Amino acid sequence: MFFHTENNFNGWLCLDKPAGISSNFAMLKVRKILRQKTGYVGTLDPFATGVLPIAVGEAKKFIRFIEDSDKKYVFTVSFGVATDSVDKDGRIVARTSKIPSKDDILKVIDEFHGEIEQIPPIFSAIKIRGKRACDRARNGESLRMPSRKVNIFSIKMMEENLEDGEATFKVSCSKGTYIRSLARDMAEKVGSLGYVKSLRRSKSGFFSLKDSISLEKLIKMGDTAQMADILIPLERPLDDIPALNLGDRDIGMLRNGLRLTIKKEEVFSSEVRIFDDVNQRFHGIGFVSSNGELKVVRMCIRNWGII
Repeated sequence: MFFHTENNFNGWLCLDKPAGISSNFAMLKVRKILRQKTGYVGTLDPFATGVLPIAVGEAKKFIRFIEDSDKKYVFTVSFGVATDSVDKDGRIVARTSKIPSKDDILKVIDEFHGEIEQIPPIFSAIKIRGKRACDRARNGESLRMPSRKVNIFSIKMMEENLEDGEATFKVSCSKGTYIRSLARDMAEKVGSLGYVKSLRRSKSGFFSLKDSISLEKLIKMGDTAQMADILIPLERPLDDIPALNLGDRDIGMLRNGLRLTIKKEEVFSSEVRIFDDVNQRFHGIGFVSSNGELKVVRMCIRNWGII
């Protein structure tokens, strides 16, 4: 189902972010086109491209339910050079003549599979004492970035052109993984230096490139009525949350701040998607406690319709 409220659209837009702009700038461009509130899930560096989920209208309320999702990327590492930002836009800070062979890389790549410790780049949005690390770094501050545990579910070298000092990888990883750090650490492991020359996110949880639209195409569309064919229904990315069907009376009680007792044991101690039992319209997210009490977590506004 696709929802609208007072002629505003509500749902998810899977944007294929172009290189050269920030995630926030891309989101603001979408906001300007649709003329309503928006939010985004999972920051992409300005030089990176690919999947950037944009929450439109009521979907913004449900960002927190999908922001911990796993990610997939394709990235190219350029060996022999280190930059301060560990990407192609950074300032060169070191060089080495050591360029790894294909065998060198294959010998160490498995060490980056599973749960690993990672130190994020200093040019990142991580906050240090209330201020973004990248802002502190640009002001010339010396930073010690705290390490973090991340999970690399799979990593594979797709192709290599090591005569030119480059190799391309495909990775599936947990939220919070810095691909720039992964590239830097792999290069160090083979006795070289490296930075990310290109980075493309192919998947972010539910969202993938096959569902995406470019910013250029979106700008050219002009007619927002076509959004019905582009926006992903509000409840779709939440499919891993159990569904609970309720009557209009019960839904009305929840909207008024009341709690209900649920007799379905399979959804105890769980978040649930709330639908009406007649039209299967999505109304929001609730939580069923261990004693069967249902309370509201997030609800859509009342006056919505379907197109």
